[in-house]
Amino acid sequence: MSNQIFIFDTTLRDGTQGEGISLSAEDKFKIALRLNALGVHYIEGGNPGSNSKDIEFFQRVKQHNFNAKITAFGSTRRKHSIAEQDVNLNRIIDSGVQVASLVGKAWDFHVTTALQTTLEENLAMVFDSVSYLKHKGLEVSFDAEHFFDGYKHNPEYALAVLEKAQEAGADWLVMCDTNGGTLPNEIHEIVSMVRSRMTTSLGIHTHNDCELAAANTMAAVQAGATQVQGTINGYGERCGNANLCSIIPNLQLKLNYQCISDSQLQQLTSVARYVSEIANVNMPVNQPYVGTAAFAHKGGIHVSAILKDPKTYEHIQPELVGNKQRVLVSELAGQSNLLFKAQELHLDIDQDPEKTKQAIDRIKELEHHGYQFEGADASLELLLRQEFGELEQIFTLESFKILVEKSANRKVSSEAIVKLRMDGDTVYMAAEGNGPVNALDNALRKALEQYYPDIRNMHLSDYKVRVINEKDATAGKVRVLVESSDANNQWSTIGVSENIIEASWDALVDSMRYALIGKQPIEPASAYRQERLGLVNH
Repeated sequence: MSNQIFIFDTTLRDGTQGEGISLSAEDKFKIALRLNALGVHYIEGGNPGSNSKDIEFFQRVKQHNFNAKITAFGSTRRKHSIAEQDVNLNRIIDSGVQVASLVGKAWDFHVTTALQTTLEENLAMVFDSVSYLKHKGLEVSFDAEHFFDGYKHNPEYALAVLEKAQEAGADWLVMCDTNGGTLPNEIHEIVSMVRSRMTTSLGIHTHNDCELAAANTMAAVQAGATQVQGTINGYGERCGNANLCSIIPNLQLKLNYQCISDSQLQQLTSVARYVSEIANVNMPVNQPYVGTAAFAHKGGIHVSAILKDPKTYEHIQPELVGNKQRVLVSELAGQSNLLFKAQELHLDIDQDPEKTKQAIDRIKELEHHGYQFEGADASLELLLRQEFGELEQIFTLESFKILVEKSANRKVSSEAIVKLRMDGDTVYMAAEGNGPVNALDNALRKALEQYYPDIRNMHLSDYKVRVINEKDATAGKVRVLVESSDANNQWSTIGVSENIIEASWDALVDSMRYALIGKQPIEPASAYRQERLGLVNH
């Protein structure tokens, strides 16, 4: 049995059928470039006749040299028609792709109920369509839709569908668990039987309705399938498709199959997160292999153990899939967590037990009030630097004011005025924004940038608010998380208060302070300061 597994990515088609996911032609092209670099063997771009986005995508990929085989999706010819005259089949040919992914019914119930035709006509539809595409020089991957349900209901007919596709010259026979209800032992038994009956290479396409898509895929591979279909992050209709971000490392690292190169496997985490950003879907933090919490440790006993040897609580080295080990500091933390975190943040601190205890107590106190540093590493680093005497206070707040005005026929306007002590001066700055928090951000940034010009290179990239004690309704305490980034880094900070503006201010201040660690202020010309800052000395 071959050790090579061919990865057939369907993110650009199946993935877009997931609720809340919509990709433009540009999005699809960008994702295709990353999938190509990842080393997948097939990239299914969509149906070239279904919509203008897919038509544009297939036009664009013609102009780029892909190592992966770009694949167009379509179905068998319409009932009681001629394949050569079928519009959808001809659009696949005209798209200029190397490979056609052709779906046909393998469940007699679907043939008679959904297609409303005879079993014999469906077999002819499969044969004619595959034969026509092969005659036009395409590689054909035949997807036997609902194959496993069909086999369990009428095994002779399901096998007859595969035999017709094989007879017509299909290069791949892909068995689909379209409803996602088959169990791994059933998959293994049925695929093993098919392998004994067919000479054509086999593929597997599973859905995750029983949360078994990855397990079912691996069972099929162990039974003889050599093509694996799935999507990045498991995106897809209903409960999703087989998740390639789990399947590829499972096959390669656990079962010693060859899917992609080791260096390409190290791109897996970045590709998963890139696709989630383009699709505008938050990845679950606990997603295996590629999630931010996949190799995160919180309990003090766990951290103490991984300091001795990471294998104590990690089943693989995170770097193999491009991820990294993380240690979370919280109310559950012990001294090991804190020392590990300080080392991870490159803080040069002495292992002073008393200071360490004070830092842990301070973290526990803050978390009791609603802080969570697991998602705010920058605020945690600032806290540790402060506790260990390594944080320079580059500015202090004297006051801020926010003016929000709404009149009948005008939009809401927001203006913030901040008063800071900085470098021996009292600095006043006013700025407008599209909301009170944005106005505060702009005012603080303008006040700082004349002393620290590099602050212009950072920007706020995300802003999240969570009500901590919901029972208090609008008077409840809120937690604000701010994500900021510059050309090289991304960091998160936190603020907590009963007042959303104060919580936002605290998070913004931490963000600016973190960006300016290690930076030295300049001394702007006095006239320039008066003109740009409205600076007044008292």
